[in-house]
Amino acid sequence: MNIVVLDGMTLNPGDLDWRSLEAFGRLTVYDRTPPDRIVERAKGAQIVISNKTPLRAETLNLLPDLRYIGVLATGYDVIDTKAAAARGVVVTNVPGYGTQTVAQTVFALLLELCHHVQLHSDAVRGGEWSSSPDFSFWKTPLIELAGKTLGIVGFGRIGERAARIAEAFGMNVIAVRSNRAMPSSSDDAVRRVELNELFRVSDAVTLHCPLTLETEGMINRNSLSLMKPSAFLINTARGKLVVEQDLADALNEGIIAGAALDVLSTEPPPPDNPLLTARNCIVTPHIAWATKEARERLLATAADNVGAWLNGSPRNVVGVS
Repeated sequence: MNIVVLDGMTLNPGDLDWRSLEAFGRLTVYDRTPPDRIVERAKGAQIVISNKTPLRAETLNLLPDLRYIGVLATGYDVIDTKAAAARGVVVTNVPGYGTQTVAQTVFALLLELCHHVQLHSDAVRGGEWSSSPDFSFWKTPLIELAGKTLGIVGFGRIGERAARIAEAFGMNVIAVRSNRAMPSSSDDAVRRVELNELFRVSDAVTLHCPLTLETEGMINRNSLSLMKPSAFLINTARGKLVVEQDLADALNEGIIAGAALDVLSTEPPPPDNPLLTARNCIVTPHIAWATKEARERLLATAADNVGAWLNGSPRNVVGVS
């Protein structure tokens, strides 16, 4: 059994062990694979593992030996699942591995917007406290989360975990599942609202919905105009949920107070992405998923998926999109 990992670097830059996959066959791991070398590297493999390297119909048609694609992520939009199904190729993903770490990142970002810890630390290291006539100073307003309202768009595993953390901070929590009100069977501690109400009443909005035709561009000039001028936006989900120029304009014009984004529409972003220079906008390089603990879970589940498929009981199989 020939197994090829097309882009192993982000999952395993050297601190994890590939032996769980090596147990199933001859393993070849590439750190990165440019588009013009996908077929060359995947040819002859029965199993191909990919994180963000795309496998489209025209590529799959050139890989007659391929029987299985394992996605090293929860999202699988890089795979043409319809073309894979037509060729009898099973596609699996890894759900749930990042629930804890992504929810944790949400609050790392939100707390930075509230306290600007790095800004104040840099000021101290730059001598501003030593030269201050007072025992205390602050360079931005400092914001307490208790009593504020967190609006969660997309109440799946990560959304539910974020709700629990918010409650520990003393926040009120409201939510929708994507852009529909949550069903009554959802957590009774979280108030169910329609999307426009969520934008209007939330002090912070955090996005946890999938990218679909329905949700793409949902954060735009119209939705941002509904938000409080003191509100924050957090996005650790998908970059294309946000119309980036509209968000940059809203930040620069004071329509909302701040934003923190771990994902952008193009990654890495071009230098002229308007959010890189927008007022009070934090951008991190898609790291919400990347704690070592989460990456260990991801790799272990990916290997379990391969083993289950080889044993005739595939798990975490994704449907045709």
